[in-house]
Amino acid sequence: MAAEGSLQALARQLFAVPDARVYAILDGASVPELPQTLARFAVESECLFRGELEPDMALVAPYLASVRPDDPFTEWLLQEGWGQHWGVFAVAPVDLRRLRMHLRTFLKVYGPDLKPLYFRYYDPRVLRVYLPTCNAQELKAVFGPVLRYVTEDDDPSASLAFWPEGEQLRTERTTVAGSSPATGRV
Repeated sequence: MAAEGSLQALARQLFAVPDARVYAILDGASVPELPQTLARFAVESECLFRGELEPDMALVAPYLASVRPDDPFTEWLLQEGWGQHWGVFAVAPVDLRRLRMHLRTFLKVYGPDLKPLYFRYYDPRVLRVYLPTCNAQELKAVFGPVLRYVTEDDDPSASLAFWPEGEQLRTERTTVAGSSPATGRV
């Protein structure tokens, strides 16, 4: 859970890019009663899985949700979810439908035996380890229309922002209590 000062620092980082929308890619397996919570807050959202899901699968599926400044859902999400590995944020200048289509393209990957596997990139513990291993082509595929991904660090008192710059990945670690960021090229 994030403290009030942390909420403000996180919100400043998330909403810093002009003319872009902010989305949360949330893990139903980590967020208690995620579909019901999205409905309760009347959040513009879509499941990343296609079609009608069985109720037990709908509870653990990943969801894409629009996040707006000064919104009760945003406040709840940052307050209750930060540090709990509930999901990651994507900042993109596209609508929810277009971003959903992009994010669906890498929900499944193939193992060494060519068996399909779910890629849980929306878990911050996965994304923050995976992105620095990507080559230029993989970065282009993962980012698509996304300008930046923001995740909690393994120390939840900090956030990590990732974005492509040319063929390189850039990262910025920001203490969510509001001190200055440390920037580096990965």
